[in-house]
This record gives sequence, structure tokens and C-alpha cells, in this order.
Amino acid sequence: MKKTIAVLGLGKYGISLAKSMYEMGADVLVVDNNRDKLKDMDGYCTAAVCADLTNEDEVEMLGLKNMDIVAIAMGGNLSASIMSVAVAKELKVPLIVAKSSSDRMTSILKKIGANKVIVPEEYGGEQSARILASDTFLDYFKVDENLCMVEMLPIPKWVGKNMIELNLRKNYKINVIAYMNHKTGHWKTIDPAEPLEADNELLIVLERDQLNRINKQ
Repeated sequence: MKKTIAVLGLGKYGISLAKSMYEMGADVLVVDNNRDKLKDMDGYCTAAVCADLTNEDEVEMLGLKNMDIVAIAMGGNLSASIMSVAVAKELKVPLIVAKSSSDRMTSILKKIGANKVIVPEEYGGEQSARILASDTFLDYFKVDENLCMVEMLPIPKWVGKNMIELNLRKNYKINVIAYMNHKTGHWKTIDPAEPLEADNELLIVLERDQLNRINKQ
């Protein structure tokens, strides 16, 4: 199912996130008070709106209640970030993601309702998009231009089958390195004959051009 996301704020992180989500097939609304930045997003978003994100009325008029994800990408503007998170929370947006520039800001954003707080030095726009665009990806690590490592939950049709039956290397061109044993809290190598459970977190390595194929399963 196609995701809908609103990206509020078009700094470096917001632009990267919006473009990556759009390239992965999401419906993307971008919002900023700079018309030149919005114009530069032509061809990289579904819709663009010029708005003052410190103004509660203007934030409420964006229609955020229809979004699966709202990403507040204004780490340098605490007041606008607080306003946007608060409005998205009131509208019961399923996933609210906010960019932070300090530990204090991270604490505030979490307290007022952000589900996930992003520190751009740790998560780039593309990395965030890979996680947000998927129902199964939990984390994403770019190894190089071709290869990546992903933490993910099993696709529903994999549950109850083992590695031998699934033959993921042949069918999906992915290699399962390990899985999380929730009883011990540690990663361990997987037994090829052991059936997968729905909550088994898998650590896989694959080529980046295979990511969208997995997302569409």
C-alpha cells in the first residue's frame, strides 16, 4: 500500500527525505515558508504548500490527519517543531517523526508526542526514507553504493517457513546473516531448519536495487 507523508521543512535533511520517499513511490506533501525551495521540489513531490509552520492555524490547514507519516524536519527551529508535532499528535497521525539538533530538543519532542526523533548526523534522509517507506524495515545501513544491510521483520508469507523452504538467496537475492533472539536479547546465527516467527528480527545483506522488491511483497 502506498504511503502518504508530509515533510515539514526543506533543509538538507527534509529535501533528501522527501525526494527519497517520492522515488520509492510514496505520496509526498512538502511544506516550507520559502517559495524558492518549494519550486525546486517540482518533480520530486506530489504537492507543495507554502506555510508558516510556527502558526497553528496554518499548520492545522495542511490536512495532516490524512497522512500516514508526518516528518518535522526543522531541527533549527524548536518553536515550529513543537507546534507541528503537537498538531500532528492531536490529529492522531499514526507516525510522527521529528528532526532534532540537541539532546534537550530530543527530550522535548519525545515528551510532546514524536514517535521517533532523528539526529541527522546518525540518520540521513535516504536512510530514514528506507525505514519509513516500509512496513517491515526496522533499520537500514548503507555499506556502499551497491550493498546495504537491513534489520527487518519477516514478510508475512515467510512466517512459519524455514530458510531451506524460503531459499531467500535464490528467490530474493538476499543473505540472512542473523536474527534477534528475544529471550536472550542477543543476535544469533539462524538455524536453516528453524521456522521463522513473526517477531523474529532478521539482519540481512542485499544489493540496494532489491530493496523496492522486498517493500512490494
